[in-house]
This record gives sequence, structure tokens and C-alpha cells, in this order.
Amino acid sequence: MRHSTFGNDRFQRKLDLQALRKVKLNVLVVDDEPSILELLQSALPELENCEVSVAESAESALMKIKAAEAPFDCLLLDIQMPGTSGIELLKQLRNTPEYLETPVIMLTAMTDQEHIEKAFLEGAFDYITKPFDFLELRSRMNAAHLLMMERLKAKTSSTSLKNLREELDYNQKFNFEDPLSIEGLDRCLRYVEFDNYVDQLSRRRRFDSWVTAVKLRGAGYHFDINDFGAFRRVISDLGECIEKTSRRTEGVFSYRGSGLFLIVTHGRDRTNRLPTEEAINLKLRTVLSSRSASAHLKTVISAPVSMRSFSKSGANAALKQACKQANKREREPGKIAVPQSHMRSNNASVRKEKSNKRLFDTVLRELYGDNTYLDR
Repeated sequence: MRHSTFGNDRFQRKLDLQALRKVKLNVLVVDDEPSILELLQSALPELENCEVSVAESAESALMKIKAAEAPFDCLLLDIQMPGTSGIELLKQLRNTPEYLETPVIMLTAMTDQEHIEKAFLEGAFDYITKPFDFLELRSRMNAAHLLMMERLKAKTSSTSLKNLREELDYNQKFNFEDPLSIEGLDRCLRYVEFDNYVDQLSRRRRFDSWVTAVKLRGAGYHFDINDFGAFRRVISDLGECIEKTSRRTEGVFSYRGSGLFLIVTHGRDRTNRLPTEEAINLKLRTVLSSRSASAHLKTVISAPVSMRSFSKSGANAALKQACKQANKREREPGKIAVPQSHMRSNNASVRKEKSNKRLFDTVLRELYGDNTYLDR
């Protein structure tokens, strides 16, 4: 029988949100543009029950943080500032115990993939580009603060602070479908931050991004027969293997629950460097053996799926397609999955034809799926 689980209660979330709005949030805005500081300092209290402090540089922000009687509840950081950048400031904050879980939203005009990726990898919760919509900003601040409250509750659920990790591993129950957080991996994002990262990619209309799914074979069975701590450790081991075997891709990945990871890579060259099933399974066997755990666990991998999209829904469709491929691969172990990016066709004209599809064909597929004249 599957472990007893705790479902997400939407009604409780509404109550939490109402309670949150009654509590005054202490917000720090860091931006080198005086007009932005003045605008946010006057507008945010009108939209939300909050007190806004401002700083014109990272150095000034650190002084205010040090002098504050209590940690700030939320921070809005500009990226491009004289001296220390917003991303460097974020990195310093994440090395401070009081700000490990504090929601940080990057509020910036920088829209390139490099800055977006760096911000999320350093611990940003969300990323909003200027000019911004105040209602959207309020919504994202609420979402960030609610998530922080939930994570703090989870961290303090154990009655003993001694051996906190072991207590959480063995005593904290979770659903098989729950997206567990994996700490200590450089390029692994948590569930919500990964969704926000994908959202930014779709807004930038990038057409050279790919998503690949990696799934623990028989994950549901292993969840049923093991305790929570054992399953959590296996997922952490697999995350470590993905990071070590995919470093050359410079990809960003996340655990999505149900024994499944997603990896986002940019460009065919990097996507071509994704590890094979054999490489990941060999690394997984080594990691499991090193801690005397069962080394018979294996993974399945989908082919890379293009994230070409004009919308967030289209990008999400690519994520679902990668998951679907991994699930199918698990059900049909006899079939060997050959990633699209690893295929080496001798027919150069075929490859050229596939890579040079007309733009309006792509748009039609984005709008209508496969039900177009293209497949008739």
C-alpha cells in the first residue's frame, strides 16, 4: 500500500493568503535609478500592506540589512548597478542564514538568457523585466511570500534541531508526485523557480532551447516499498548523477516529482553533449555503491524536445512531451531511445530541410497543434 500523503488544500492556501495580507511585509528595493525607487516606495504600500525601504546600491543595501532589527520579508533587486551587481548581491544574501529562504525578485531591464539563468541559479525566486506591471508584481510577491512560509514550516516541522536532515528524511511525509527540493547542486532549481525560469525563456522567444526528461525506472514501486528517507536519498543521488554527467551541457535541471527530472539546454551543440542512459546509469551505480545502497536502480531518458514557442503554454507543452516520452520509454524498455540531437544522418539535405522549416509552419503548429494541413 502506498504511503499516506498530505494533499495541497486550495482553501487553506486562500486562508494563508488572506492572513498574509493582514501582516505588514517589510520590503527592500535595491535600484540605482531614483525614479524607480520613488515609484515603488509610493505605489507598493497602496497595492499591498507593506513597508518599503530603498537602497541605491548593493553596498547601501547591505548596510540597511545589517542595521535592520529583523530580516526583510522580500527583496526586489536590480541587476545592472554600479559596483556590485544585483546577482552578486543575491549570492551574498544566500550565504547569510537569515536570507536563505527570503523571496528575492529580480526587477531589471536585462532580458538575455545569460542574466536570467545566472539569477535563478544564484537563488532568485522570480524575474520581472522593466517596464513592469504593478498588479503582476503584487501577485508574484504574494506567491513568493506564501512559498517561503510553506518552506519554513517544512524546515521547522521536526521537534528536534539536532540531526535535522535525518529527521526530515525519515519523519516528513510527502506524496510520490511531490517535487522534493534537492540541496547542494549548482545547476538544480526547485520546482517553482524552474517554472519561472521556463516562463522567462518563453517570454524571450528563444528558439534554440531543448528539454530532456530523465526518469528513475520503476520509481513508483521503489516509493511504495521504501520509507520516505530512502526514496528521498535515491532522488538526491540521481540529481547528483545528472549534474555530474551533464556539466558540459551547461544545462539547468529540476526534480518534478514522480521520479522524474527535466533538463533544459540551449543550442544543439550543448544538447548533443547530454549523457546517454548508459552513462547516467553507470554513474548512478557508482554513487549508490559508495554508500552501500542497492545498485540495481536504473534510469530512462527521453529524446530532447524543442521548446520553440511564442507562449508559455507552448513551452509547457514541450515539458509535457518530454515527460510523456520518458514514461513511454519506461513502459517499452526494449526500444532504445535515440536523442534527436545525437542522431547523425548521412543525408545532409534532410537535416538542412528539417532545420530550415518555414516560420509560419512553426506558428501554425504552435496555434493548432498537429491538426493542420501540414500533416495531411
